[in-house]
Amino acid sequence: MMIHNNNSVRLKYIFYAAAGAIAIAGILHLVDLAVDPDHLENMNTMIFFIVAGVAQVFWVIPTARRWGKRWYYIGIAGNVALIVLWTITRLSANPITEAGEAEPITGIGIAVQIVQAAYIGLVIAAIVIQKQMMRIDQKEADDAA
Repeated sequence: MMIHNNNSVRLKYIFYAAAGAIAIAGILHLVDLAVDPDHLENMNTMIFFIVAGVAQVFWVIPTARRWGKRWYYIGIAGNVALIVLWTITRLSANPITEAGEAEPITGIGIAVQIVQAAYIGLVIAAIVIQKQMMRIDQKEADDAA
């Protein structure tokens, strides 16, 4: 029984860590608007950063409160999409940026990618642990989720 309790506690803290990571990503998206005046000059870019930042800050709730796999998978997919979009916009001759020019790689951009990747990895780890727990004890896995 001790193994189950340790897994439940570990699962809880993994979700809290994932919630922290996604909060940081969202805050950095919003801070990036303040520190990069180019983002404020383009209405589409400004709206994108606001929507991405607010969505990520909101995603703290379903992650920390462990709303369920549907929410986890949506969060993973959304952050994978943001990482892919960021990567594409760093390539020359891309179809997204003005005149197809590559956006610069900045420290804040790299930090956002790192915490988004951390969120993805932590949530995947939590899902795997939960599946292992379900094999051991269905009730405890349900309580931990």
